Amino acid sequence: MRYATQRIAYWYFVCAMVLFVVQVLVGTLAGTVYVLPNFLSETLPFNILRMIHTNALIVWLLLGFFGSAYYLIPEEAEREIVSPMLAYAQLAILMIGALGAVLGYTMGIHEGREFLEQPLWVKIGIVVAALIFLYNVTLTVVKGRRTAISNVLLLGLWGLAIFFLFAFYNPGNIAVDKLYWWYVVHLWVEGVWELIMASVLAFLVIKMTGVDREVVEKWLYAIVGLALFSGLLGTGHHYYWIGAPSYWQWIGSLFSTLEVAPFFVMVLFSFTMVWKGRRDHPNKAAFLWTLGTPVMAFFGAGVWGFMHTLSFVNYYSHGTQVTAAHGHLAFFGAYVMLNLAVITYAMPNLRNLAPYNQVLNMWSFWIMTSAMAFMTFTLTFAGVVQIHLQRVMGITYMEVQEQLALFYWMRLGAGAFVVLSVLMFVYGLFGPARVQARRPVHPTVAPAE
Repeated sequence: MRYATQRIAYWYFVCAMVLFVVQVLVGTLAGTVYVLPNFLSETLPFNILRMIHTNALIVWLLLGFFGSAYYLIPEEAEREIVSPMLAYAQLAILMIGALGAVLGYTMGIHEGREFLEQPLWVKIGIVVAALIFLYNVTLTVVKGRRTAISNVLLLGLWGLAIFFLFAFYNPGNIAVDKLYWWYVVHLWVEGVWELIMASVLAFLVIKMTGVDREVVEKWLYAIVGLALFSGLLGTGHHYYWIGAPSYWQWIGSLFSTLEVAPFFVMVLFSFTMVWKGRRDHPNKAAFLWTLGTPVMAFFGAGVWGFMHTLSFVNYYSHGTQVTAAHGHLAFFGAYVMLNLAVITYAMPNLRNLAPYNQVLNMWSFWIMTSAMAFMTFTLTFAGVVQIHLQRVMGITYMEVQEQLALFYWMRLGAGAFVVLSVLMFVYGLFGPARVQARRPVHPTVAPAE
């Protein structure tokens, strides 16, 4: 660890992993409801379980992004974070808000909008935390060295904060609500989050392969251009069935098909850089997560998204288990694996140790990835059956659900393996280090004036 304030990232990663464990455990409980409908029905109804599952996902991913920024920006800017105290205050606000939101959900206090169920006071807290974060990292970058990685990362982080402001607009008309609701949800996960992903991936590639920064930056700008070009108007594929003008069917279909491109280029970028690399990095586990990220993102966000993004296909698949299959693998590949890659790379440096427990970490990678792939295939087959029985043959929704029981049991089994792999990952990086030898580190650099 070269800069003292990189230590801030450690506590963001700790909190992120706590919420990650909560997310997968609650997700398993929600999966159990699919096969045992009365399970926890009086204590924690399914809608509350699902709310906690999705909100924990969003918050821990954001904590991972923030921690990644606090880790890599000092190295990119070649100076310390401006205010560590503000960074810790931001973390406290986010964790208090997350705890308050979960307690509120269990008592039925929420706004009822998927992914944006947070009460108003929690949303205000998120904005305050975002403003603190943007002040801290932007000032650090402005006062230090400017690189393509830090510029793209800042663009993504500012976009994340700006588009969240649409969460405060909650019109009474459901069509208008959905029109602006996607300004947050889509433009996050298929827009500005992709910029964050590309910049963090570029940072990891430079550190672990030793490829010239100029080469990486050219790829980075190409990925960013493709992501923004396809992602912004690709929002139109959500407007097919909410009463928007018919031209959105053409715009949405065209630009949604192009959304595959940035993820495919990320795959080419990562493997090309590894092939050109001159460094045999000792952190093999971090290398594995880094290479796995663009591959699984390409399949989850790219291929599975493309499968049902055209309007004449989406007419049948919209809202079925095909959507759930795409959502699970897309989030996992693009953002969960990215955060796990950064944490795997950073933790040995933050703990001042040589890379440790790598075999356990790599087993976690293969079990988690295999389980998520199996879950995706299971939900895809369930969705195809659902489309045929419900949308083509006209059988009622609940009757169709009975026919999908076998798929739901298989999904639950896959979820159990995901929980196991997550616990293995957390123990591997935060538990006792089997390799106790200290690794050579650079001396701490004093804060720049």
